[in-house]
Amino acid sequence: MRNSIENEYFDWLCHLVCDNDRFRIESYCDLLRCMHSRDFIWHIYNDENRAEEGISLRSRFASAMGHGTNTIYVGMSGPCSILEMIAALAIRCEENIMSDPQIGDRTTQWFWGMIRSLGLIHMHDNIFDMYFVDRVLDTFLDRKYKRTGEGGLFTIKNCTSDLRDVEIWHQLCWYLDNLEGY
Repeated sequence: MRNSIENEYFDWLCHLVCDNDRFRIESYCDLLRCMHSRDFIWHIYNDENRAEEGISLRSRFASAMGHGTNTIYVGMSGPCSILEMIAALAIRCEENIMSDPQIGDRTTQWFWGMIRSLGLIHMHDNIFDMYFVDRVLDTFLDRKYKRTGEGGLFTIKNCTSDLRDVEIWHQLCWYLDNLEGY
């Protein structure tokens, strides 16, 4: 059973990645909870940085919610979850690369784009299949997705590199380089 600070943190994470228009927390709670219950395990050099950024969301949460920094050590410990890693990556994408005040914050767009590439976009609560989601997350963690990234976080058509062998940060940068209209 999670403690109250863990529940508050999970809710905070959900609000970061759900815009309540297209992607409602109530509609994807099971998927987000499942992603938060799974550890992000990295195999490629420098993907450790993605885990560290995910864990750093705990400090951001403590600061945003007026909790002391001790809160993250008492109430939240352990390795980075898949949800934390993907949320942190979406935030970094928006804040450090794609920020455009005229368009507004697109953190949810980046997050749900990764969910779409994973093949989980249709896993809303009324048809949630834990077995399917676990298989997809295993495929992602084990880097057994397609060489184009389909089944991973970023799908890049006509990519000359095998994305299974490329760190997540470079996958993101290549994905953004291949976007049209941004």
